Amino acid sequence: MGKQKPARKKPTVGVIGLGNMGPGIARNLAKAGHPVLVWDLNEAARAPFETARNIAIAPPAEMAAKSALIFFVVPASPQVAACLGGRDGVLAHAKKNLVLYDLTTSDPIETKKLARRAAKKNVTYLDAGMSGGARGADTGNLSLMVGGDEKAFRRTRKILDAIAADVFYLGKSGAGHTCKLIHNMVCHTIFLATCEGGKMAEKAGIDVADLIDVFNASNARSFISEVRFPNHIISGKWDGRSRVYNLYKDTGMAVALAKTLKVDAKLGADTHDFFARALALGMEDQDFTRVYKDFDKIKSKK
Repeated sequence: MGKQKPARKKPTVGVIGLGNMGPGIARNLAKAGHPVLVWDLNEAARAPFETARNIAIAPPAEMAAKSALIFFVVPASPQVAACLGGRDGVLAHAKKNLVLYDLTTSDPIETKKLARRAAKKNVTYLDAGMSGGARGADTGNLSLMVGGDEKAFRRTRKILDAIAADVFYLGKSGAGHTCKLIHNMVCHTIFLATCEGGKMAEKAGIDVADLIDVFNASNARSFISEVRFPNHIISGKWDGRSRVYNLYKDTGMAVALAKTLKVDAKLGADTHDFFARALALGMEDQDFTRVYKDFDKIKSKK
C-alpha cells in the first residue's frame, strides 16, 4: 500500500477589524484550519487574540506579506484605504496573488476606486457585502454578496465556506456593495414598518408578541418579525448589536446611490429621515432595537 499524501496546508488568511463582526470571522477561519492573522488599531480589541489557538496578531504590512487572502471588517472605505496605503500598508508588502475581500458597507463608487488602486499593485480587490449581523459572524452563517474579478473569486471561493452559509457572485466591481446597500435599505424600512405595526397593536390593546406570532404565520413575516422582535425587542434585551448611527449611515448611502441611478427611492428616504430624527434625539450610539421603545417620540421629532 502506498504512502498517503500529507494533508495540504490551508492558506494563511488575514482579518483586519476586530469590532462586532471581525472576531467571529477570525475564529471561524481558525476553526476551519486556516492559520489566521488579525489586526485592529485598538489594542483592547487585539488583546483577546494574544493567546488564541491558530491565530496571531500581525500589523497590515506583515499580514500582507504572509497571507493569501485578507478580509477587511472595518467601518467603511476610508479605513480600507488607510490600510492599503503608505510604506507600512498592505499594497507595499503584498504577497504574490494576494486577494482582498472588503466586507464593509460602502459606496460602490469608492469601492471601484479601491479596486483600481489595488490592481495597479497586482492585488485583486473584491467587494463582499455581508448580511447576518454579529450573530451570523459568530456562527459562520453570513450571507455574502460579491463583486469583482470572477477568476479570483472562484480561486478563493472555498475559503468563504468557513464564514458564510450563502455566497452570491453578482458581477463586476461594485456589484456586491451595491446589492448590500439595497438590501439594507429594504431591511431597515421593513424594521420601521414592523415597529409602526407594533405600536398600532399596543394602542388597540393587542399584545405585540401575539401580533408577531400572527406575522410569522402569515404574509407579513420577515427576518425582523422572526428574529429581531422575538429575540431582541419583546425579550427586553435590546441587543441587536448595531448602533442607530449604522442604520442612518446605510440608508443615507442607499438613498444617495438611488439618486445616482436616477431612481426615486421615497420609502428609503423616509426611513433615512426617521433615523436622522433619532440621531437628533441623541440616540446615535444606542442599540438600534431601542428605536421601538422611543418610536412615537422619534416620529414626532421636528
